Amino acid sequence: MKLIQIAIVFFITTNVAFGSNPFWGPTGHRTVSKIAEKHLKRKVKRKIKKLLNGESLAFASTYADEIKSDKNYRKFSAWHYVNFPFDKTYEESEKSSRGDLNTGIKTCIKIIKNKTSLKKDKIFYLKLLVHLMGDLHQPLHIGRAEDRGGNDIRVKWHGKKTNLHHVWDEDLINKWDMSYRELADNAKILTKNEIKAIQSGTVIDWINETRILTKEVYKSANEKENLRWDYSYNHFGVVRTQLQKGGLRLAKILNEIFE
Repeated sequence: MKLIQIAIVFFITTNVAFGSNPFWGPTGHRTVSKIAEKHLKRKVKRKIKKLLNGESLAFASTYADEIKSDKNYRKFSAWHYVNFPFDKTYEESEKSSRGDLNTGIKTCIKIIKNKTSLKKDKIFYLKLLVHLMGDLHQPLHIGRAEDRGGNDIRVKWHGKKTNLHHVWDEDLINKWDMSYRELADNAKILTKNEIKAIQSGTVIDWINETRILTKEVYKSANEKENLRWDYSYNHFGVVRTQLQKGGLRLAKILNEIFE
């Protein structure tokens, strides 16, 4: 029991050191992955299932957060987000020497597609890719460095102290008490043209698109404000849309990789 308690404390303190909470939270990441699975080509789905030894994308989607407590994987922590000034696009901004969401996703794709990559490396980077595509669509992952993507903006959630980043990671989703399967099954019905439009563009395009939403999220709450049901009503639809976009775009990338 004592060893378990030590491990839990280590996990928590390590995440604090990285300056963030688990992104989207497990339910959000699994929702993105489940939506993606619904849009995979059959042969692609078979190839991925074989590569992951039978595991689903939803099961694999939280791996990138689970390894944070291991110092051997700290070099990947910067891949979960990208921060740059509001008056610049990603292309115009100064890039981190540690990498970011864009470089992380591109590295994953490159290694998975490389025929000479070891199977264990393909599995590892596939798990990271699934997770990072979810992160890309959480608005506060494309945030400001000065407040660590909203982690330093203290608010209350139904009277409980938290921060704006955590509200968008987990609180907005968890308050509705829906499983990832329920969220995926209740995603908006889209036409083929609507899906095609969402899947168009590049990773950088998607970063800049999410950044527009990021600015609205920053304006949505004041320091120490008590966010309640009206905040959920106003923003849960945005969360659902972002989860769906993340799933559709993940499916596009996976279909291209494993075609």
